[in-house]
Amino acid sequence: MKLSTQVFITSLKVHQEIYERSGGLLGHRLLLMPTLLLRTTGRKSGLTRTNALVYGRDGGRYLVCGSNGGHHLPPAWALNMEANPDVEIQVGIKKMKAVATTLRPGDADYERLFAICNKANRGQFAAYQKKTVRPLPVFVITPA
Repeated sequence: MKLSTQVFITSLKVHQEIYERSGGLLGHRLLLMPTLLLRTTGRKSGLTRTNALVYGRDGGRYLVCGSNGGHHLPPAWALNMEANPDVEIQVGIKKMKAVATTLRPGDADYERLFAICNKANRGQFAAYQKKTVRPLPVFVITPA
């Protein structure tokens, strides 16, 4: 793994730790990008898993992209969410129970919602899509 990749991954872990430990008082923005904490249930372990993710908004819904940095494998949180769509999100200090649905290329509204996610992440999701043949899903998270 390249040093720059290691530094990036470490900075994401530190960011998530600050977000969690501060109860959301700190960490809602990562480099000015909106970030939420997604809590899923591990599909194998049954344990709660937490991930800090950049998100977009579509009305009252939250949008996250299963990019995994353009890796050929999907992120574990995406697999967990597909196995059990009942999740919790935390946006700043506000925690919400929610339900996730998965959109893939070809699904109605995918292109529009992917564009919202991509804009929130300063064009990185489009760059990640170019790095992999795996279609990047968009997860629509609707608070309960």
